[in-house]
Amino acid sequence: MSKVIFVTGAGRGLGTDLVREALAAGHRVVATGRRPEEVAKTLGRPRDNLLVTKLDVTSLDDAHAATQAAVDRFGRVDVLINNAGNFFAGYFEEVSPAHMRQQIETNLFGPMNVTRAVLPVMRRQRDGHVITISSLAGQVGTEFTSAYAASKFGVEGWMEALHHDIKPYDIRTTIVEPGYFRTELLVDASTTWPEPSIDDYAERTAATVEAWKSINGRQPGDPAKLAHALLTLAGQERPPLRFVAGADAVEGVSAKARELLAQAEASRELGGNLGHDDIGSA
Repeated sequence: MSKVIFVTGAGRGLGTDLVREALAAGHRVVATGRRPEEVAKTLGRPRDNLLVTKLDVTSLDDAHAATQAAVDRFGRVDVLINNAGNFFAGYFEEVSPAHMRQQIETNLFGPMNVTRAVLPVMRRQRDGHVITISSLAGQVGTEFTSAYAASKFGVEGWMEALHHDIKPYDIRTTIVEPGYFRTELLVDASTTWPEPSIDDYAERTAATVEAWKSINGRQPGDPAKLAHALLTLAGQERPPLRFVAGADAVEGVSAKARELLAQAEASRELGGNLGHDDIGSA
């Protein structure tokens, strides 16, 4: 059945693959980006089932305007795919407070803004599906990703709680945790590389930036296949609350789950006996 699918960050990378996959499947698509003329150029000829409109996800006004444009054109929004994001790399001490705030503004408050604008439409419909792209970094914090991991861990907690808020209105949620996919996240347009500023980190920063840049174009995941998988989830009556995408992510999340269980068990003796003495004594 044809759906109205709203995609953020549609101008490049996974966003473009999502739009093309959705159009090929016969869906109506709202393709958004900060520079809609570039989105339109990337996607090619105008089509009756495609609306290209401006959306900077850090602007709540943009989010409301794009949502209204979608409703005016197609009458509803069935699926929101929060895809837009960027990457501020670097060791924590070398990531400026301004860059840390920008990272969280885009990757966490951005999807919150768009979801806040779309949810009233979905509640009126008593139907909808919010899909938000997180990351393996939303489950596993690693070296050089403190800003990015902070934003994606925030996405995970927000979406997990949101599920309970909107479930009574038949609105479904899915958190997507991709591993390394050959998107454009590591190109300069999406990544802000740190300027070495602390001698203790200088050598490690230079080596790590070089290593990250060498990954670009060689990531194992195919974003076209990921787009197809996400459209498959969008068509399910009961989609998963989490979708771990890519063999590397499946292994990484599984390892983290085992680690968390081990940490909880190791905490049991000391951490499990911290209640008031009068609890359970009556």
